[in-house]
Amino acid sequence: MKIHTLTLGLLSLFMSIGFSQNEHNLDFEDLENDEANGWNQFGDGSHKISFDNQNSQNGKISGVIENSSDSEGFKALAYTIPADFGGKRIKLTGYLKTENVEGGYAGLWLRVDPNIAFDNMASQQIKGTNDWTKYEIELKFNSRATQIVLGGLLVGKGKIWVDNFEVTIDGKPLEKAPEKELAKAQKDKEFNEGSKVSIANLDYDTITDLELLGRIWGFLKYHHPAIATGNYNWDFELFRILPEYLSATSIAQRDGILVTWIEKYGEVKPCNSCKAPSESAFLKPDLKWLNREDVSVALKQALKTIYDGRYKGEDHYYIGTYPGVGNPEFKNEEQYSDMSYPDDGFRLLALYRYWNMIQYYFPYKHLMDKDWNTTLAEYIPEFINASDELEYEIATLQLIGDLKDTHANLWDGNDKIQEQRGEYFAPVHVRFIENQLVVDDFYVDEKSKTSELEIGDIITHINGKAVAYIVEELSPYYPASNQPTRLRDISFDLLRSKQNSIDITLQRDGQNIEKSIDLFQREAIKGYYRWYKKRTERSFNKISEGIGYITLQNITEDDIENLKEEFKDTKGLIIDIRNYPSIFVPFRLGNFTNSNRSDFVKFTRVNPDNPGEFNFDKGLKVGIKRGWSYKGQKVVVLVNELSQSQAEYTAMAFRAGDKTTVIGSTTAGADGNVSTIYLPGGMRTMISGIGVYYPDGTETQRIGIVPDIEIKPTIKGIKNGKDEVLEKAIMLINNDIKNTKKLKD
Repeated sequence: MKIHTLTLGLLSLFMSIGFSQNEHNLDFEDLENDEANGWNQFGDGSHKISFDNQNSQNGKISGVIENSSDSEGFKALAYTIPADFGGKRIKLTGYLKTENVEGGYAGLWLRVDPNIAFDNMASQQIKGTNDWTKYEIELKFNSRATQIVLGGLLVGKGKIWVDNFEVTIDGKPLEKAPEKELAKAQKDKEFNEGSKVSIANLDYDTITDLELLGRIWGFLKYHHPAIATGNYNWDFELFRILPEYLSATSIAQRDGILVTWIEKYGEVKPCNSCKAPSESAFLKPDLKWLNREDVSVALKQALKTIYDGRYKGEDHYYIGTYPGVGNPEFKNEEQYSDMSYPDDGFRLLALYRYWNMIQYYFPYKHLMDKDWNTTLAEYIPEFINASDELEYEIATLQLIGDLKDTHANLWDGNDKIQEQRGEYFAPVHVRFIENQLVVDDFYVDEKSKTSELEIGDIITHINGKAVAYIVEELSPYYPASNQPTRLRDISFDLLRSKQNSIDITLQRDGQNIEKSIDLFQREAIKGYYRWYKKRTERSFNKISEGIGYITLQNITEDDIENLKEEFKDTKGLIIDIRNYPSIFVPFRLGNFTNSNRSDFVKFTRVNPDNPGEFNFDKGLKVGIKRGWSYKGQKVVVLVNELSQSQAEYTAMAFRAGDKTTVIGSTTAGADGNVSTIYLPGGMRTMISGIGVYYPDGTETQRIGIVPDIEIKPTIKGIKNGKDEVLEKAIMLINNDIKNTKKLKD
């Protein structure tokens, strides 16, 4: 379960290169057997990597990435440098030359691990043919960094040359970079190779004891001042206490071990400025377990002393909040990526870590279908008894699924799950329409047409199994806030297999048809990765003289000013958010479409000084009356299950307008800025990190943005090539124009 990270939405695996700081081959001059020493490649495209001794910016050699085929995806050159230096800012400088780049972009890229910062120049969209040009990427850097990975990449078709990379720290070359300052916790390496913990007996008493230890371990992690200052590697302190703890033969002995363990970390003095949760707090810390009956008076008192003297401050070693937003930042959490199948101790650590993060920092804990308090004991056997990498991944995925948060999935470290699902995909797009699996679109690839499938085909069986039965089987492994979103995600994988063909039964024009269809690797399906972007090259246009249309999937900053001018005389405006917005527009477009200043959202955020306490803020307003405000009569916003997170937040901003009607179907129900969580085995997941509510306190999480008028695609409409939601929007605007005209007449 190696770590897989790169925010191209695709997976990559990097190797560490062990050069000293002044021996890096950043200009490709050190070649051996036509390979540049220290350089690796990754990506899912059929692009070719080579090294050019005829065309360079510096020295004799440059790196080359080329793709002349119709295959898509990307390819990158990658060089890894151990982060054995300090500093606050890191800058990558390099030169790039391009030739006929299209269908994507070219760029340099830089990543600071573990997932501290990343940039691949995607926002600059370097395309076409350009001579050697110098580019720079600058990112934040800190002592948590373990390595930096850099290079050049090509997304789509064309050819690029990269050369003459240079890395500087705080404006200084690597050999003059500041010395790395390590916290005491970072210097503790004792269990880097394994926990040395084996848990053979999991009877009821052992599970009860491990459940108590997990609660106390997490409570101390987020409350004890000595741990908050980074004096202890809290992962490894768990492994130090576990052998003795598991050997206890009575409750009295168990609690005595825990009290001694707590005392080890020093006296905790009362925090005079630490306040009890406000009576108006939306969520209060769930600490009733501190007084459980099966715990000794001495242990209860020790825990109460910690709570009364809990850490207060912004520089907690393990937890913080993101400036300006307030969602939790889980800091200094090692992924232990080299452990593809972590041992008993590390698997237990994964459960403890995740459970306590949710216990204290998830703003939607009250919306779960199950009581989170029962979850820790329930999953201890699942994690300890996981016999291999796949079972460990599945246990983690099911735990994540209990949150019912579409943001919360196993985004990295799910190698075996993906392997089980297969690497071959159908060359057509399918979607659940009217509760049936329907072929709703073709990719631009000729393979879509040669599949002999047709738009509107209803797939009823896959390899002899009814689709409804398959969905029921898969549902526990597809975390989502609501069922439409779960069906959305499952649909991506239903025509997927480890084999390069599948047998299906479909209904077409009342006839049942048995068919075998060929499957292909994703990078071999032209248009697969750009399906959501292919609808229109331009983000706005006039549907008719009186109606303007905007899609947020590829809108740019320049488009906003241009569309204001183009749509100033239209009577109605359609904003399509059945996608993920390419830029953040709630205020820039929201202020344009709504001339009446109004509240549209309020948030709950964790109180950093009292983990588990969430409070409402005053919220935000949108809308402003200016000469450039939209003068038309009606704004219609289109949403569906593809509208998620930022798209949902944007829809809330538009909905505040007095001219706005939201139509379509319920959205993904995952609102709020995300917080990333790392788990042993190279796993990465996320949660919605702040609570997002309408001004009156109405929930959006799990519910989604409920449309004012519900309208969904039909199978008949799909077959006839209709966008029924868009047609409804046009009808609403035209009717409004007609009614207004009648009133004037």
